[in-house]
Amino acid sequence: MINVLLVDDHHLVRVGINRILTSVKGLSVVGECETGEEAIKFCRNSEPDVLLMDMDMPGMGGLEATKKIIRFAPDVKIIVLTAHSEDPFPSKVMQMGAAGYLTKDAGPDEMINAIRAVHSGQRYLPSDIAQKIALNQFKAVDDNPFNSLSDRELQIMIMITRGDKVPSISEHLSLSTKTINSYRYRMFEKLGVGNDVELTHLAIRFGMLKTEKL
Repeated sequence: MINVLLVDDHHLVRVGINRILTSVKGLSVVGECETGEEAIKFCRNSEPDVLLMDMDMPGMGGLEATKKIIRFAPDVKIIVLTAHSEDPFPSKVMQMGAAGYLTKDAGPDEMINAIRAVHSGQRYLPSDIAQKIALNQFKAVDDNPFNSLSDRELQIMIMITRGDKVPSISEHLSLSTKTINSYRYRMFEKLGVGNDVELTHLAIRFGMLKTEKL
């Protein structure tokens, strides 16, 4: 039996995935969490075999939670489940030690295959994303400025573009506001933007923002 933990701040998403997985022989959903903080607490008390982790959530978010869980529970196989398909998200997530990466438009069969693959020790990337990453290696010029950001800068970029303010980011990441602003201004310099609005526009231009489908 493969024990799966679902981590997503949208109740309907968790309900839908739960129904899919519990209908499959050999898979069991052992818990649901709404935040990265809850996922960390769950994994400290009881390690699931596979964790489906949303990247965009209130609080510390999926990126930071993934890094922390990998540190203290390396046997937990984490599949990041997100709306982002463009690099550098897939590359960053896999480099930090996630076992797999899926976009939220993946079908049930692909999700089940990904869970079984990472549980057996393989790493999983959808073929189209794997191809994009491979082709990016051969580009003479990297045309996506967000590839220059560190993991922490990318995490703070996500939080800023979803509307979080510096004090809130500081609290959620347990860093001082001074440190957050240092990351923020360093990020602005790398990207050639002057404020949060310009950052958001640039993120939209390069497909870095999650868009909600009605």
